[in-house]
Amino acid sequence: MGVAFGSNECCLRNLQIVPIGAIGQSSLMIDSFLVLIAAAFLLAGFVKGTLGLGLPTVAMGLLAVTMPPAQAIAIVIVPAIVTNIWQTFVGGYLRDILRRLWPLMVGTVIGIWLNGGMLTGPYAPYGTVVLGVLLVVYAIVGLNRFSFKVARHNEKWIGGIVGLVTGVISAATGVQVIPSMPFMQAIGMERDELVQALGVFFTVATIALALNITAAGLLTTATALPGAVAMAASFAGMFIGQALRSRMRPDVFRRWFLIAMIFLGLYLAGEALVKIW
Repeated sequence: MGVAFGSNECCLRNLQIVPIGAIGQSSLMIDSFLVLIAAAFLLAGFVKGTLGLGLPTVAMGLLAVTMPPAQAIAIVIVPAIVTNIWQTFVGGYLRDILRRLWPLMVGTVIGIWLNGGMLTGPYAPYGTVVLGVLLVVYAIVGLNRFSFKVARHNEKWIGGIVGLVTGVISAATGVQVIPSMPFMQAIGMERDELVQALGVFFTVATIALALNITAAGLLTTATALPGAVAMAASFAGMFIGQALRSRMRPDVFRRWFLIAMIFLGLYLAGEALVKIW
């Protein structure tokens, strides 16, 4: 039977009834995947160029619609590191930032390191739920402009605790904005100093996260092409956002962006819970 089938297939192949080459579905899927990545990072880069932050948060939220957070963070991590390094050295506050924020950064690194298996372990399916909830919290905090104040003499110990919590959340979701960003706003940094501080902190946090996902086998040569597309799209989006920033009302854009994040977060959390149940 197997021999007969093999010979018949050969005859059919010669008659070109059975195509000799691949149909091309795999290539089409890869192309669609890269288009999705380019679109997500173009938007994420635009948000970062306009507001000065949000690239990993937006990219993770959009990519998580079609893939697990572990796969998404493997694509997000390199563009996030590169754009944050660029932001780190724009400004003259680096020494003061390191002096004030080192407990926050050390705590975040420890939190990420202690929870290295969160993205790939038995609790990984809950990562999308946490990510969705995190996006909603992030947006609500941003919309309400909660005014927290942390006294200068309490910065160190509160920063260490905030860092540990941020590290745990980052290890599970790949996002480091909660509660680190409200803390940095609460210690009374000037606007330009805060923008540079976000770059410094996110650089340290994403490098720590990169070590985690490399150890877990998620960051491989297979992510090189998607990462390159993400990088190019990120910088293109940042360039467009910076060019349009002076022509648009940032507060209006920020408000609608955060509202969109609420709906995206609710969708991600709801869909993930349905799959888990």
